[in-house]
Amino acid sequence: MERESDLYAPVKALLVRQGYAVKGEVGAADLVAVRGAEPPVIVELKLRITLALYHQAVARLGLSDLVYIAVPKPAGKTARRALKDNLAMCRRLGLGFIVVKGTTAEVLCDPGAHAPRRAKARTARLLREFNRLDGDPNQGGATRHGIVTGYRQESLRCAAHLAEHGPSRGRDVAAAAAVPQATRIMRDNHYGWFERRGTGVYALTDAGHAGLQHWAYSWEAASGAET
Repeated sequence: MERESDLYAPVKALLVRQGYAVKGEVGAADLVAVRGAEPPVIVELKLRITLALYHQAVARLGLSDLVYIAVPKPAGKTARRALKDNLAMCRRLGLGFIVVKGTTAEVLCDPGAHAPRRAKARTARLLREFNRLDGDPNQGGATRHGIVTGYRQESLRCAAHLAEHGPSRGRDVAAAAAVPQATRIMRDNHYGWFERRGTGVYALTDAGHAGLQHWAYSWEAASGAET
């Protein structure tokens, strides 16, 4: 579709089949549909979803509770992901969402209040990560090297211990570095920083030494000092 007007006929046909009288470009609205004494349906037609489209649609909620946005139906994996995200946005804002493919218009959601369910497990994971982080290592320009996670901070503690003391037993690193999961972290070796030197004994690799230098700006946080 090359023009917004290409969306008009399929959306109009959809509404006409439901008994609406439909007219385009009424006032500031792209499409208005009326059925008896019911509140008018307002549809904003756009070739792509933008922040300006959401601004327009939310403004139309001052005229009617029945406001939709209509866009061409996207294709491709990335586009489908964006479609899912925008569908969730419409539900949050109380907007309806219509997609058009060829001559067919499809309603993905209708306008209305939406109360999303809280994902308790995801909230718990978020709070665990918050509590796991020492200090605030990702503030300001700190993220120029990458995001510092609680897992990375614990890995840095283990690496620093090995850099200072040489090959060590996992339980000794756990105690000295205050990282209860030290053995598992070094065994899993997610960053390639550790190598096994014997039963339960680990040493720092060249990548580990480089990692300590690369993440030096966050080392104070990882070691429990002020950031």
